[in-house]
Amino acid sequence: MSDYINKASLQLRQIITEALGKAVADGAFPAVAVPDFNIEIPADKSHGDFASNIAMVCAKAFRNAPRKIAETLCEKIDLSETLFERCEVAGAGFMNFFLSRKWFSDVVQNVLDEKDDYGKTDFGKGKRILVEFVSANPTGPMHIGNARGGAIGDCLASVLQWAGFHAEREFYVNDAGNQIEKFGKSLSLRYMQLCSEKGQQAIYDCHSDTEKLCADIYSKSEKGMEFEMPEDVYLGTDIIEHVANYYKQHLFELENVSEEERRKALVEYALPLNIEGLERDLRKYRIVYDNWFRESRLHESGETMRIVDKLRETGHTYEQDGAIWFKATDFGVDKDFVLVRANGIPTYVVPDIAYHYDKLVTRNFDKAVNVLGADHHGYVPRLKSALTALGVDADKLDVVLMQMVRLVRNGEVVKLSKRSGKAITLVTLLDEIPIDAARFYFNLREANSQFEFDLDLAVEKSSQNPVYYVQYAHARICSLIANLKTEGIEIPETANLDVLDNPREIELIRHLATLPKEINLSAKTYDPAKITKYAIDLATLFHRFYDSCSVKNAETPELLNARILLCIAVRQVIRNVLSILNVDRPEKM
Repeated sequence: MSDYINKASLQLRQIITEALGKAVADGAFPAVAVPDFNIEIPADKSHGDFASNIAMVCAKAFRNAPRKIAETLCEKIDLSETLFERCEVAGAGFMNFFLSRKWFSDVVQNVLDEKDDYGKTDFGKGKRILVEFVSANPTGPMHIGNARGGAIGDCLASVLQWAGFHAEREFYVNDAGNQIEKFGKSLSLRYMQLCSEKGQQAIYDCHSDTEKLCADIYSKSEKGMEFEMPEDVYLGTDIIEHVANYYKQHLFELENVSEEERRKALVEYALPLNIEGLERDLRKYRIVYDNWFRESRLHESGETMRIVDKLRETGHTYEQDGAIWFKATDFGVDKDFVLVRANGIPTYVVPDIAYHYDKLVTRNFDKAVNVLGADHHGYVPRLKSALTALGVDADKLDVVLMQMVRLVRNGEVVKLSKRSGKAITLVTLLDEIPIDAARFYFNLREANSQFEFDLDLAVEKSSQNPVYYVQYAHARICSLIANLKTEGIEIPETANLDVLDNPREIELIRHLATLPKEINLSAKTYDPAKITKYAIDLATLFHRFYDSCSVKNAETPELLNARILLCIAVRQVIRNVLSILNVDRPEKM
């Protein structure tokens, strides 16, 4: 698997180093240590394909003007049998290097040879990374934030795999703790409402129609009428639906049991259904996890309290007012925090510490990457401080903090109400817009950037819609190839690619060559938005090429064949990029 950008960069460094050696041997420069110098790709390609600041950084060491140093190096440089054809000195002493035509031909041929593997690298060296994302509260449906987190996390895992890591996807199921207590309380209250005289009347009025019953009870609760609910419970219609379905099967079975027993029975009924729903909805979103890790497993195995014991044994805790506190300030955190309350119940952070200890020690992943909402900003240092106290390298935990999304329709922000249960869920979003658009759009910006999702644009079939624009480039090439075959034009297996020297062809090929580099950078920065940007830029460059360089009416048969193969190479790269994003590659649009 070839990274032609990196290959050229490494060779150029060697070329410059050898020229320096010759200049020193000839007495042109003193035999002193050479400072580090940069090899970079100029934004303005008239300044070359690569540039170096070698002459600038050596000016002090060589006691010479940068331009004079650059001119001397140019005289010493031998570009024969290399990927470069010429070197120029610009301005005060910048050195610009121009790639040979063969390099561009090799790039296209490499894409054609590697096909579905083009872009894959060994950057990750097979290191094991666990990517945890979404991990939505199983007490209700997934909201719009989970939609963004799902797209980012899934595409990030894919990018890491393409970059040579062994990446696994994991969903952490919070099936224990306060949210489950709240879930049970909510279910119990709704169940007792159904068992009441007013609830029985509602069932009769709605003729046991679950959907109508849920809407009726929800409406009356919202208006503070017959079915008013307290503040500290879940108010979504999904809670009413669960108890209505349970009631259909079991009627008054739980009416006269203890509150604890009723809550336990209702949670045991509803929670598995919610978890199944999460998995089903995520599959619809094209997300399949390698692991579903349950918080309850940590409690049942005793790992939660064992973490507290480990911290106590190492002297990192103290007791105050009957509670056990962690000395977080010893690790640079602004304040200590409670591990175990005075009533003996651990706080929510303890199972989280145990969970990450399991990731990095028990299961021995090289890295754990979490995609979390921006509201977890203060939580991360606390978690890392506890891991450090446990002897775990906290740098093995990386967190991608994600800003929330604003939905826009008809130029207006769509208001979401989490408390009322009217928030747009992942499922309702996917009922309104294509899955391709959702996955592509949520990766258009870096995770930590504010983002507006235009619901109207997401369904628009025009070049203004980024995912449509990229998919159209793919379909356009498929149609071109199909039409050429229909007209009896043979699709070549090989061609003289050196004839591709139009500026539009060159800039297109240059972009094809950067895919491995972009994948590595995306993996290094945990930013799959770099891949969507690459795809949009590639589509733009292809459309420019196609509109200015005729394929069917190329000047010569030799150029026709070369341009056909260039189009096939572009199609292949678009396919590869969209497969990373798990977005469809239509052949007709």
